[in-house]
Amino acid sequence: MENVRFAEYLSVFVEVCRLGSFSAVARRRSVTHSSIVRQIDALEAGLGVPLLTRSTRALVPTSAGQLVLHRAQPVLDDLVDLRAEVLALTGAVSGVLRIACLPTFGKRYVVPALDALMSEHPELNAELDLTERIADPVTERLDAVIRAGQLADSSLIATKLAPHEMRLVASPHYLAKSGRPKSIAALAGHRLLDKMHRSDALGWSRVLGNANQQLAGVRDVFRCDDFEALREAALSGFGIALLPGWVVGQDIAAGSLRRLLATEVGAGGEAGGVYVLRALAEPPAKVTAFIASLRTVVGSPPIWDRVNDKAKSSCSEG
Repeated sequence: MENVRFAEYLSVFVEVCRLGSFSAVARRRSVTHSSIVRQIDALEAGLGVPLLTRSTRALVPTSAGQLVLHRAQPVLDDLVDLRAEVLALTGAVSGVLRIACLPTFGKRYVVPALDALMSEHPELNAELDLTERIADPVTERLDAVIRAGQLADSSLIATKLAPHEMRLVASPHYLAKSGRPKSIAALAGHRLLDKMHRSDALGWSRVLGNANQQLAGVRDVFRCDDFEALREAALSGFGIALLPGWVVGQDIAAGSLRRLLATEVGAGGEAGGVYVLRALAEPPAKVTAFIASLRTVVGSPPIWDRVNDKAKSSCSEG
């Protein structure tokens, strides 16, 4: 085996073990299934032992494969970090930028930021993981993750993009039919929309506070794990939703959603922020450039808070 290819083959092997199939790795790397198989074959031939037990149902590492997997991962991670540190010195905005964030935020703000960045730097490629889970840049080898809300104590380095504020909203149609609640307790008489799988630590409990006992018997009429779907439900008149400003701020400005109980909801706890998190103290140039591009898209004040006078007046009614 050529030594120059050894690290490449190890990387493929580790990814096969992570994803559990040759086809999944081939799709991720945009190569053929047979190309991945050939690289694993070459690695096994060079080491002189089988690394995978192959069947139609699964790929399982052998004892030798488990050893290689255990020892190879930190070596490969060190190589990735070394390359990132060298590129940071050269200032080159190139390579693959790997990011994870909530789906709605990614589609609205990250994709436009990447579009501008990659147009300026043709050598840069990007992988964007739109996910509701709390992604970890260390264990998942991501360049950055974007989180909204309160940040738990962490060794990660955070860059704040914008304030984060939850807003209670409903459509004019729903309010005309069901009335406008004048207090938190009055929500007991309304249809509530809720978010499932609150890995981001957002939810009604922060708003309800002491009124929670009064609302114990209230059943949410619609629950969903996606902010965009909840926004659409609110726009359609399903009921009252609790959503981040970066999801509904522009709808409030346009008048298609009305903000409710702004003072009381705002007092429900510290607002937190929208953050870019990274593991490396000295980020590579591609990460620095991405944060700058994202700041441009989000703006200051953020684009979702640029409400017109009519929208401000509407908010003050709550």
